[in-house]
Amino acid sequence: MLEVKGIHSLYGKSHILHGVSLELTQGELVCLLGRNGVGKSTTLKSIMGIVRPTHGSIRLDGEELVGSQPYQIARLGVGYVPEDRRIFKSLTVHENLLMGTQKTKNGGADQRVWTIDKIYEIFPNLRERRSNKGSHLSGGEQQMLTVARTLMGNPKLILIDEPTEGLAPLIVKDVLEMLSAVRKSGVTVLMVEQNFKAAIKVADRFYIMAKGQMVFEGGMAALLAAVDVRKNYLEV
Repeated sequence: MLEVKGIHSLYGKSHILHGVSLELTQGELVCLLGRNGVGKSTTLKSIMGIVRPTHGSIRLDGEELVGSQPYQIARLGVGYVPEDRRIFKSLTVHENLLMGTQKTKNGGADQRVWTIDKIYEIFPNLRERRSNKGSHLSGGEQQMLTVARTLMGNPKLILIDEPTEGLAPLIVKDVLEMLSAVRKSGVTVLMVEQNFKAAIKVADRFYIMAKGQMVFEGGMAALLAAVDVRKNYLEV
């Protein structure tokens, strides 16, 4: 579904990504691991068009994304959940969800359409809090609302930046269960995470970044066997 090949991205004169490549197949939940400042968030922003790569290719179902604006990429079926969540705190949960509504290319008549009823089925906590304003939600509930609002745009791929950061262990468990439910619904997920123990509970495959480059790619067994890689490049 997603093919990133050799992208280089910069902030001003600062060269952040150095030939990053990765692939996702439909229905996977893939986790991008690494320490702070290695380029994980920049990778997501490059895919979303927020940061424009200077070299390389990013293809979604064969269609080139490099050079497209973020709103164009969103219309192709890519959802982005930023690290700072950005919910509308003065709006209710229900109103926040309506703000994310976006029809698919064929007018919404396909199996990927996310309705309010479907959201409340997968996110029962949000159904219970649907009349509460965003400012009255806990950190975990805000994270769920951000993901749910993104789903209202009918994405086939979601990019999620640090979904468990700053959350208590019990809330982390809820967020991970929510991500598993999203994946089971058929949405492909690329997740940036620092919490290794959380990541291995939900991800199918893993990439590890260091200094703007990929240093590991593999499944659970390969990651657990790569002791030196985990020791050198992860906060375990």
